[in-house]
Amino acid sequence: MVAEGVEPELAVVAAGARRPDAATRFIDPTVIVDPDLDAPIMSEEIFGPLLPIVSVDSIDAAIDFVNDRPKPLALYVFSGSSETADHVLEHTSSGGACVNQTILHINTPNMPFGGVGPSGMGSYHGKFGFDAFSHHKSVLIKPQKPDPKLLYPPYSPLKDTIIHKAL
Repeated sequence: MVAEGVEPELAVVAAGARRPDAATRFIDPTVIVDPDLDAPIMSEEIFGPLLPIVSVDSIDAAIDFVNDRPKPLALYVFSGSSETADHVLEHTSSGGACVNQTILHINTPNMPFGGVGPSGMGSYHGKFGFDAFSHHKSVLIKPQKPDPKLLYPPYSPLKDTIIHKAL
């Protein structure tokens, strides 16, 4: 099935139905070219082989498009130019990013993965996940004595000078 109003030769054609071999659990991808920007596909998380493609006139227009919306969980840049990729990464914000690849950053345990802003908070994977879901509690234990009166008000100019030099 091709999205309404899209020329068949301009889009990857997909039926969206399961193939006869259910053991493969393969669902043909559906490409939606220039969807209505208010459509749910453009504002909800996508769980499935759906790929909306929005046409823009320039890299800066693509950056503006990303920045005019809530921060994405992931950002994928495809370019043969490292300068272009760097420009996009430098001028956008996302939970994670890949250049000329998709998904692999999620499967790398030595890199954090997680959202920023509306796409989520914190990171997970390996130690990053442990740190994100742990509370590192600070505890200071001081013996009761000595308890110098220097630490407590009222603060005289001399006390103030000594405390500032100690810090």
